[in-house]
Amino acid sequence: MNHPLDPHPARGTRHLGPSDLHLWLLPAPASPRDAPVRELDEDERRRAAAYRRHADRQMYVAAHVGLRRVLSVYTGVAPRRLVIGREWCEECGERHGRPVLVDLPGAPEFSLSHSHGLALVAVARTRVGVDVQALPTPATVDACLPLLHPAERQEITRVPAERRPTAFARLWSRKEAYLKGLGTGLARAADLDYLGEGAESWRPAGWTVRNIPLCDGHVGAAALAGAGDRKAALHPVPADWLHARDAVDRILAVEPGLRTVLRAHDPSSVRPHDLIDTRNRKERAQAS
Repeated sequence: MNHPLDPHPARGTRHLGPSDLHLWLLPAPASPRDAPVRELDEDERRRAAAYRRHADRQMYVAAHVGLRRVLSVYTGVAPRRLVIGREWCEECGERHGRPVLVDLPGAPEFSLSHSHGLALVAVARTRVGVDVQALPTPATVDACLPLLHPAERQEITRVPAERRPTAFARLWSRKEAYLKGLGTGLARAADLDYLGEGAESWRPAGWTVRNIPLCDGHVGAAALAGAGDRKAALHPVPADWLHARDAVDRILAVEPGLRTVLRAHDPSSVRPHDLIDTRNRKERAQAS
């Protein structure tokens, strides 16, 4: 039953196939009053209030309201009635790690990221992580290089200085997307896993991690568990649609602005001399 105050009653839902990855680009609201805070739960409101900068607080609210409205089109449940919790851990008997929809059988997996005025939501039938990054300054790149896997550091330092911020952002977005998919986030050291542009065989087994084309000034990436190629569709949502009272109906009607296929890693595609080259690079990296 819908709550009498719900502006979005349950309606038809969007189909999500087993190999589909649906991505949603969510902009910041046009004004501070556009994002309805009432759709957030108590924990989300507390996290929003913890932001010191007004713009950061508004982006958090907009991203999480947008997430709920997107998930509503897959579940048929009004945004404010969705219960978002943490993944259940069999080992400790508590909820922590990735965010999930609670007490909703058949609900899709999802991931949310936001950065400097843009949010990105991923929805899939398997474990998924997504990340969006605004392009960093050269000083930020230099400061973060020591955090990377040794081979990743070498790759970034070989990139010409004028292209280094973009190369670093693409790498870091892949890394964060993967760590979100794992459920650890940056609690897992960033130098443990290789997500570079070099040998695919070095990347984490059982995952497809790829960059996603976004708008100027931002880069993004998605990570999905399991084998096989993924059919990705990117849906841009206008700000006046996302924050409208009938947003769920509008989002349900949004057509993809981009369709692509995220290719899974194929070990047979690695040529023998590539393996020799990557082994040499790994040995050089370990010696550095």
